[in-house]
Amino acid sequence: MPKINAATVAEHRARQREALIEAAIDLLVNQGATAVTPAAVGARTGLARSSVYQYFDSSAALLATITEEAFRRSDEALTRALATANGPLERVEAFFGESLRLGAEGAHRPAAALMHAGLPPACQQRLTELHLEQVEPFRAAVRELGVPDPALTADLIAGMLHTALAAVENGIPLDTVTQRTLALVRRCLTPAGGTVRAPGEEG
Repeated sequence: MPKINAATVAEHRARQREALIEAAIDLLVNQGATAVTPAAVGARTGLARSSVYQYFDSSAALLATITEEAFRRSDEALTRALATANGPLERVEAFFGESLRLGAEGAHRPAAALMHAGLPPACQQRLTELHLEQVEPFRAAVRELGVPDPALTADLIAGMLHTALAAVENGIPLDTVTQRTLALVRRCLTPAGGTVRAPGEEG
């Protein structure tokens, strides 16, 4: 029997774990939280339930991991987008633009499903924490702009993002929604008398 070195074993386990997480997310999005069980996840990936327990010992453990994963991937994409922005207004635009792109890819669906999944209290609390951490760069940029009532302003503009995500979900082209949303956001956050326009908007 050929010897398997530790690195190969580690890589194999990492791939198996990733496959289990992907299966769990698919079950969550399409069938709901109650469908996320070690047995069901194992069936999706061709593993026995006993093998799944080597990675996740319960449905709660699976849901806790999905909660983290639902935000990790989008957080990484948002961080990259914000890193290229200059100034607070550009950071808001980058946050919105990347959020809409991720929405078009369906990246928000796991988190949205979790929001309505009736999670255990600890998972629900962690979900709320992760959401607040994700939107904090956007809210910080709004505060930096010095607008009146920055917390309320950020909440109102976030409502615009939710509406824009729904529009993309309903089939309106991403470019159309993004351009119009950024135009409105820039108008809301530009001081009175300002002449700055959103990318692609004509005066």
